[in-house]
Amino acid sequence: MRILFISPYIPSLVRVRPYNIIKHLAWRGNEITLLALVPPGEDTTSLADLKEWCRQIELVTLPRWRTLWNGVQALPGHTPFQAAYSRSPEMQALVTKTLKTTRFDVIHVEHLRGAELSPAPNGTPVVFDSVDSISLLFEKTLHAGPNWRSRLKARLDLERTRSYESHLAERYARVLVTSPQDKESLVALAGQPNANERIAVLPNGVDLAYFSPLDLPREPATLVFSGKMSYHANEAAAIDLITTVMPLIWQQLPNTQLKIVGKDPSSILLALAEDRRITVTGTVPDMRPHLAQATISVLPIRYGVGIQNKVLEAMAMETPVITTSQPMASLKAKAGQDLLVADTPGDIAAAALSLLRNEQRRHQIGTAGRRYVETHHDWNATAQNLESIYRDAAHG
Repeated sequence: MRILFISPYIPSLVRVRPYNIIKHLAWRGNEITLLALVPPGEDTTSLADLKEWCRQIELVTLPRWRTLWNGVQALPGHTPFQAAYSRSPEMQALVTKTLKTTRFDVIHVEHLRGAELSPAPNGTPVVFDSVDSISLLFEKTLHAGPNWRSRLKARLDLERTRSYESHLAERYARVLVTSPQDKESLVALAGQPNANERIAVLPNGVDLAYFSPLDLPREPATLVFSGKMSYHANEAAAIDLITTVMPLIWQQLPNTQLKIVGKDPSSILLALAEDRRITVTGTVPDMRPHLAQATISVLPIRYGVGIQNKVLEAMAMETPVITTSQPMASLKAKAGQDLLVADTPGDIAAAALSLLRNEQRRHQIGTAGRRYVETHHDWNATAQNLESIYRDAAHG
């Protein structure tokens, strides 16, 4: 198929979903033209990979003054700030020009941030990858956000986002989300009889060749939490882990180490790392060695939406995972077999202590976790399912 892929940022190993969708669609013989914005501070290192997979790539710089102006213009209106952030006359002109000169079978628009870049109707079906229900995320942030800033942002944009997301099913031929819970949220907002048919669940995968067990020794009594630390839900989970779970573990195993691995940690997390048993790495060139060398991955996720890639990636590395019930709602994994599930600080600490003291059990959980992602989260299968969704959209 000939696919026009419109993205509000450059797909990368951080923006793992569009990156792997493009990669595996290309591997399956599809022809992809990528039009991507380059927002302020964007990392462009993934372009070398993308150029191997895409027939054509066109980039449009989104300067900081434009994002600020977009926010000011959005204030009196009803468009969510996330969607307004990426408005770009230059990108809209490029999309129009590209569609005039090239015929495509389908247009793929990435994320709420890219929604305002969608082309006017021209007969080509448009598939919108919402990824998550952002209004559902804002609802959860209001109740459990780690600080007043995250809760304020959620409050300011919640009603705008609800209204905007309520029209997605009528605006696009198909809408994609990563989990059944996100679909339920968008269907309820739409309130239309055909919304259930137009909104499809396309789970995230794992790059099983990249996230594969490494021949590295496990460090003794070392826990790891991984993720982009500027994301408020990750920050909340990391703070919970440090302040409520680790003291219980240290009571019995005082030398246990904790690594918080991921870019842009907050000043709060950096201050907590004054304890010599805590390491906050910031940006790392490769997440895999940190996962491969840790004894356990502990991910006490307080709130969130969609599928938690950090859970799947740790499982793919055969690192035994302990997480909470929240991410389990989007997975088919079996608690106690593929990973461990605990929700209170005491139960999380008890699960961690039990694994730290039982090497055989760690091996069983790690092996089962790898087997689970191989069975249920292969990106190639995801790309194959997406091709079917594209074809369905093309036929109405």
